[in-house]
Amino acid sequence: ATRVAVGSALQDLAPGERVIVACSGGPDSLALVAAAAWVAERSGLVASAVVVDHGLQSDSAAVAAEAAGTCGALGVPARVVRVQVGTEGGPEAAARTARYAALAAAADEEDAAVVLLGHTLEDQAETVLLRLARGSGARSLAAMSARTDPWRRPFLALPRATVRTAADEALAAVGRTAWADPHNDDPAYARVRARALLDRLTEDLGPGAVLGLARSADLLR
Repeated sequence: ATRVAVGSALQDLAPGERVIVACSGGPDSLALVAAAAWVAERSGLVASAVVVDHGLQSDSAAVAAEAAGTCGALGVPARVVRVQVGTEGGPEAAARTARYAALAAAADEEDAAVVLLGHTLEDQAETVLLRLARGSGARSLAAMSARTDPWRRPFLALPRATVRTAADEALAAVGRTAWADPHNDDPAYARVRARALLDRLTEDLGPGAVLGLARSADLLR
């Protein structure tokens, strides 16, 4: 499923064109790296990965270096880019701004046609929940697009469980493991609280809650 999704996202590119994969070292982005490696080899594309080191944790440099090494083991050469995270908009927004700027700069440097991002179906649903809580209008509730070049999100319609299974299989084959970001369990972050809320909604309303939120975003877009 992940390979089909990436292949579909890149089918308009010609052999020899360059693709950058954004990698955090977590399972979703490593599944994306593995799928991109598989697709690039068969379609003549040139894939590389960029690991953004936000410098927000004491071991961030080591984590980034390990992630880059795992990308290489999966067949995609990677480099680490260190960024300075500001404060505007809060820690999550500031980190996102710095990350996207670094990825855009890397795409310019490498003359890459596309930057692949590993957002999943649940990420989309969480985004809709967060924006509903802020009283957003239709444009904002449309949430993330699968394609707004150079950004492409092949996994946006795939359940997180599917992506994680793909990551487990790919990493087992090369004797590596994914990084578990401690920030993903810290309720100080709004995204973490939204994830917990989405889990409760799924328990109470059924798995259709995730699909429904994502479908609302699609319809609004």
